[in-house]
Amino acid sequence: MARSRNRHDRGLRWAVMAASYQHLRAFHAIAVEGGVSRAARRLNVSQPTLSQQLKALEARHGVALFEGRKSPLKLTTAGRDLFLLTQRLFATASDIDEMLGETSSLNGGILRLGSDSPFYAARLVDLFHRRHPATGVQVRMGNAHDVMRWLSEAQIDAALASDPPGDPTFSYDPLYTDGLSVALPLHHPLALLDAIPVEALAAQVLLLREPTSKTRSFTERALGDAGVVPLASLEFHGRETIREAIALGLGVSVFFTSECPPDRRIDYRPLDTGDRAYELRGFLLCLNDRRRSALMRAVKAVICDMRLECDDPAPVALELA
Repeated sequence: MARSRNRHDRGLRWAVMAASYQHLRAFHAIAVEGGVSRAARRLNVSQPTLSQQLKALEARHGVALFEGRKSPLKLTTAGRDLFLLTQRLFATASDIDEMLGETSSLNGGILRLGSDSPFYAARLVDLFHRRHPATGVQVRMGNAHDVMRWLSEAQIDAALASDPPGDPTFSYDPLYTDGLSVALPLHHPLALLDAIPVEALAAQVLLLREPTSKTRSFTERALGDAGVVPLASLEFHGRETIREAIALGLGVSVFFTSECPPDRRIDYRPLDTGDRAYELRGFLLCLNDRRRSALMRAVKAVICDMRLECDDPAPVALELA
C-alpha cells in the first residue's frame, strides 16, 4: 500500500512539473510575441488554451505577469524577472537537445519557407528535398518585409531575406552576396562590352521596378551616386514583365545577378559602378529558440552547401541593432 502511494505521489509530482514547464512555455511565448494570438500561432495551439495556461501559472503563484490583457502586452516587474529566467531556461533546453543529438534524419513533417528570392528558394528546396524526401515543403514568396512579418508571426519556420533588419529575436545565417547586372535586348550595341559603365545608362530608356522594389532602390542609388539621369524611364510591376518589355526592345533594365535567368532574347552584362559597390546580402533566418531544432539544423546544412556552390563560404555577417 505504501509503495503504491509513493508511486502515486511521484506521478503527481511529475505531472505538476510537466504542467509547470508547459505553463512557463506559454508565458515565454506570450512575452516574446507581445500577445496571445501571435504566441498561439508560434506554438501551434489555440488562443484559449494558451490563455488558460497563463492564468493557471499566475493563479498558482498568486502573481500578475502582464499588465492587462490587451496587445501589445506589457510585463509587470514580476513578469520581467520571470522572463529573464525563462530566456535562460529555454536556451538551456535547446542546448540539451543539441547535446543529446536530436535525430539528424527527418521523418515526415513540413518545412514552411518564406523567401524574397525565387532563385535561392528553388535551390534550397531542391537540395533539401533530395536529402529529406519524407519531409514536405511549403514555399511562400513575398518581399523582405512580408517574409520577416511571416516569420515573426510563426506563419513560416524559416525565411530567405535580402538585407533584413537586425533583430535579436532571430538567428541569421549569411547565404549570398549579389551584384547588379544590366539586361539588354538581344544584339543591343552595349552588349559588345564585357561590362556596362553606369554612365552609359544616360543614353538609354530605363525600365524600372515598382517603388517598393529593392532592385529599383539599388538602381536609383547607383545612378544618383554617379549623377546619371536616363534618357527616359518606364515603370513596370514585377521582373517577369520587365523581361518581356526588354525582349520587345522597349528599353534596358538593371537586375541583381540571381534575377537573370537564361533567355535567348536577352543579353546580360555586369554593371560597372567604379569604386562604389552595390551588393545585396541574403540570409537564412529563423526564430532564435528554434535555431537548434532538427528541422533548422537540416536546413542550415543545406545553406552551408549552397554557400560553397556560390564560392562564398563566409559572407559578411549581419550586425544586429
